[in-house]
Amino acid sequence: MNTTVINATEYRNLPLALLTESTTNPRRIFEDAALKELAESIRTQGVLSPLLVRPLNERGFEIVAGARRYRAAQMAEAETVPVRIVNLTDAETLEAQLVENLMRRDVHPMEEASGFRALLNLDEPKYSIEQISARTGKNPAYVAARVKLTELAPIVVEAFYREEIGVGHALLLAKLQPDQQEQALAACFKQDWSAGGEKPKRILLPVRSLQFWIESNILLILKLAPFDKRDGQLVPAAGSCVDCPMRTGHNKLLFSDLGKLDACTSPSCYQAKVDAHVAKTIATKPKLVQISTAYGQQKEGSATLPRNQYVEVRPEKPATKEEATRPEFKTCKYTTEAIVSEGIDKGQLRKVCTEPTCPVHHPKQRPQKVADDTKWKAEQEKQRREAAISNATGIRILAAITAAVPVRLMKRDLLFVVERLASLLDENRLAVVAKQHGIKKAKDSDSIGKLFAAYVRRAEENVLGRVLVELTILHAATRQNAALVLRDAATVYKVDTDAIALKVKQEFAAKEKVQSVKKPVTKTPPKAAKKAKAA
Repeated sequence: MNTTVINATEYRNLPLALLTESTTNPRRIFEDAALKELAESIRTQGVLSPLLVRPLNERGFEIVAGARRYRAAQMAEAETVPVRIVNLTDAETLEAQLVENLMRRDVHPMEEASGFRALLNLDEPKYSIEQISARTGKNPAYVAARVKLTELAPIVVEAFYREEIGVGHALLLAKLQPDQQEQALAACFKQDWSAGGEKPKRILLPVRSLQFWIESNILLILKLAPFDKRDGQLVPAAGSCVDCPMRTGHNKLLFSDLGKLDACTSPSCYQAKVDAHVAKTIATKPKLVQISTAYGQQKEGSATLPRNQYVEVRPEKPATKEEATRPEFKTCKYTTEAIVSEGIDKGQLRKVCTEPTCPVHHPKQRPQKVADDTKWKAEQEKQRREAAISNATGIRILAAITAAVPVRLMKRDLLFVVERLASLLDENRLAVVAKQHGIKKAKDSDSIGKLFAAYVRRAEENVLGRVLVELTILHAATRQNAALVLRDAATVYKVDTDAIALKVKQEFAAKEKVQSVKKPVTKTPPKAAKKAKAA
């Protein structure tokens, strides 16, 4: 049959057999209930709005807009439908489909994204984000974000279509690399065991929770990078960070929701540049000392010094007189430059002392023969007692501070922050918090981390608020002076540290008094008594 259309636009009634659905139509979702309802309407009233079609030579006509009406007409067993025939190019067809799709109230963001992407992929004419924005009346940032949705991993797309996540979650996930999206998808939910049962209930967290997770686990702040961001030859395949599309500061159209944050969204590329920077620096300075900030033993033959073979000289000034006496705040004639080649802060330059005989950083230990000296033992016992009192006082002050914490955040927000902070603490510090809340580990039970995680999931808001402050203080104490952190917190929550310290000392004194009464009196041998008397 000859389907050539002489006029630019023509209206006809065409048999359904001559119509073919377009392969470029971005619409993929057709709800059965809505189709049946429309089919019933067509049976009684017919198709009221003509379909937009274009001729396909001898093969009939392609539906540009109206696929839903076409499917409903098939269900209603209609013989013909009204159409508007227009000669359109491929580009004009895509644009018409996109505009028609945007006019729908129930358009899915993935369908919208597919339409935008199809226009960008055209060879002729060429479309830009700005041109699509002008044609559709959408903001350029909106168009850029929607286009990015086409880069979602299949597992994320499925979750999006199943409405397990919202459009806000999908937009954030789309900005990540494919290998990061699945991990970030899991972070969109929390496990709720409060209802009981063998399996927990999965609850979708707010978009801001996902954004916090991404900022904490994915984004790498570029101002802290040890390498030159402008060096395009450091890793030639990656190029310079200045014009990298994976840099939030460069692609402001896509990452406008992150404000002025300038960060790298590709940890693998960032790490490759750190490794290249370390190799380049060592090649430039062959005598540069290599150190590790990680815990554990080094591989045999490694040029990197482990933590126990160097003392880092801290660049900041000591905050207290006690700090001023510590070796890490002093310099010596052996102080030299080093680069962190393994562990945290890899690629950064440090000042270290690696000389084992240095009197400043490696003072000589007392000879073993004086270990039995009564005075030395007494001094050791005094230091042990003072350390125990200080530790007990700190824990007591920490408990007093957490008791003064008010309840303000919602439980889901508190739980989210608590779980993340807890993961940053080592097992010893986490055990301190767990002990405060009556969590004890049996010999064959789960780790203290699992026990603590189960406890906080069951805890109420007031308990979570206190745990949050406890974890924050302990985490800050790993990076700053612990006494100062505790003092500052006590000031904020108006805790009387002097009263607590006095009470702890009194309790220790009472315990020592009881122990001295119970301790059996040993008789001094005659020779030893004579020596003591002579002394």
